[in-house]
Amino acid sequence: MKPRNMTAVIDRKRYSTETAILIAGNDHWDGHNFERSGRNTYLYRTPKGAYFATHLTCWQGETSRIEPLDLDGAAELYEGLSEHRVEFEAAFPGVEVEEA
Repeated sequence: MKPRNMTAVIDRKRYSTETAILIAGNDHWDGHNFERSGRNTYLYRTPKGAYFATHLTCWQGETSRIEPLDLDGAAELYEGLSEHRVEFEAAFPGVEVEEA
C-alpha cells in the first residue's frame, strides 16, 4: 500500500499525514506489489517536530491506525524501515550519530 491521507487526534494533539513529512516506510517494490504481508508502516514528522507512524492494513478485521512516537521510538523505527525518504540527520535534527 502506498501512503495515504490519515488524521487522528490523540491526547489532544492532531496528527496528519497531509501536513507531516514522510521520513521512511517499508513499501519497497518487490516486482509484484508494495505490500508486506498486507501491512505497511510509514514514519512521519510533524511541522512542530513530533513523530508518528501510520500502520496500514488491507486485512479484514484489522484497522489502519496512527501511533504517536517519542524520539527514541521514531529513531528505532527509522532504522528498521527499508525505504528512507530522508537521511537520518535531516529526519532527526540535533541527534548525534556516533561512529561505530
